[in-house]
Amino acid sequence: MTPDPTPSAVEGTARIVVGVDGSIGSGVALRWAITQAHATSVGVEVIASWEDPMQSSYSLGWMPIMPDSEDWAAITQTYLDQEVAQVVAELGSPEVLTARAVHGHPAQVLLEAAAHACLLVVGSRGHGTLTGMLLGSVSQHCVLHAPCPVVVVPVTSAAPLSR
Repeated sequence: MTPDPTPSAVEGTARIVVGVDGSIGSGVALRWAITQAHATSVGVEVIASWEDPMQSSYSLGWMPIMPDSEDWAAITQTYLDQEVAQVVAELGSPEVLTARAVHGHPAQVLLEAAAHACLLVVGSRGHGTLTGMLLGSVSQHCVLHAPCPVVVVPVTSAAPLSR
């Protein structure tokens, strides 16, 4: 599947791209990216990808089970906007430039969005089929193939480690 060809941001604009999928890990990554953007005076582009769940093994954590006729792009965008608004309100930070839902596999969508970014941020695991793994398949693919530096934010960065 080909991701949405819409340009992710103005080329040359310093920005951090962060992938969000409704998981705890992606929420932690979003908070980290916004905090980093504030500290470095760059913008943030928040990306959520979507695929028809009937044709994909990947699913968003917030994706409800609905008939095929539903508008997955609109559903994904709605949940993405809600998550971004909640985090921005929590952090009191307006650095989010864009938040958009893009059709395609999450790793490919993030790599294309990161083509002109100064940093790509992802959570250590999300709602893929291997949720029990320490480093998810999307984050691993991004680390190996990204055109910019990648930060994989562990879920444990949101809370103290328990031993």
